[in-house]
Amino acid sequence: MVSSSAKEVFIMGRTLDGKTFRPSDWAERLAGVMSSFRPGGATPGSHLSYSPWCIPTLIGGVKAVVVNSELRSVEPMAWDFVLNFAKDNNLEVSEACLLPDVPPRQ
Repeated sequence: MVSSSAKEVFIMGRTLDGKTFRPSDWAERLAGVMSSFRPGGATPGSHLSYSPWCIPTLIGGVKAVVVNSELRSVEPMAWDFVLNFAKDNNLEVSEACLLPDVPPRQ
């Protein structure tokens, strides 16, 4: 269960029993399906980029999708879809906050 105070949810490409989730491009596919859900709604050509609310990434060498909690209030059915995707596929889900890369000090 995801708390209502979570800012971001990480859906990891690893099952609860530790196996790598397949297919290997699952994160890009999920984020592609969610591309039309964005601030201001879909616009012409927006299907060519990921939604800022659902971004594929690598975390510790594991494919993941970072889902921003704003999606929950704007599009509750889309929020439920991504969480049910994780649940149905037995994927690890955690609440966290993605921090930007900080350049090394000189």
